[in-house]
Amino acid sequence: MTNTFRRIFQVIDGVKKLVGDGFDVCSPMPGSRIRQLSPYLLLDHTGPVPVRPTDTPLGAHPHPHRGFETVTVVYQGYLAHRDTAGHQGHLGPGDVQWMTAGAGLLHEEMHEREFARRGGTLELIQLWVNVPAKDKLVPPTYQELPAATIPSVAVEGGPGRLRVIAGEYQGVQGPARTFSPLTLLDAHLPEGSTTTLHLPADYNVGLYVVKGDVLINDHRPAHTKQLVVLGWDATDIRLSSTEDSIVLVLAGAPIVEPLATYGPFVMNTNEELMQAIADYEGGRLGSFDD
Repeated sequence: MTNTFRRIFQVIDGVKKLVGDGFDVCSPMPGSRIRQLSPYLLLDHTGPVPVRPTDTPLGAHPHPHRGFETVTVVYQGYLAHRDTAGHQGHLGPGDVQWMTAGAGLLHEEMHEREFARRGGTLELIQLWVNVPAKDKLVPPTYQELPAATIPSVAVEGGPGRLRVIAGEYQGVQGPARTFSPLTLLDAHLPEGSTTTLHLPADYNVGLYVVKGDVLINDHRPAHTKQLVVLGWDATDIRLSSTEDSIVLVLAGAPIVEPLATYGPFVMNTNEELMQAIADYEGGRLGSFDD
């Protein structure tokens, strides 16, 4: 007999680190549960952090990627993106960027210039999402998903909403194109709301508390900047908010393939990693003119 709700494996606190010169990050993964959350590989939560006014924007300067996707969800503040595949874009509150590194590129993510000049508060989450071996070396692509294009569904049993960024949920399809089956939801839950999430039993599922306090399956609390890793023994998860909360729901079919990682490269073998490093050092992932 299966449980009524998914089993809770672990609640993980993030580790603080600095990315570039403009992102104070809390990161609960990668970690010991990386295999249990495939295809998701990394979660970095920046902020909320004050940005002091400056004429020289801070951020993550040009760096390489190959073999996976970066997904950036902005909650506060503004970012500017550019890469050596020719993509450029600006992101603001509620916007999502879905970049496929594919065969490889360099990109930079900086505080948007006007935002840097006036200052403000910055908060965002970046995910790394794996792709199947057959798609590791596809041409790089870039999806910019403005907040207005991301549909939402009502929370069962009360106020609140679930933004459907990728995959299908309750008959609503998210705008992001993906290489493997996954569902990415941005849940906004007012204090006192309770809802039951329904997700495929064979999906890996993690819940990241962006802010607030929630009770999972009526008994396990989780707080701001904690990641909850769940099992595969049921489809449902009960989620109750004890204060206004935002929860990012990471769900997807696991990619059951060898995984070889080194810094900004995610491949399947060590030989492929060595080739990625050689291509980067040889300038074959592109360059910026300035």
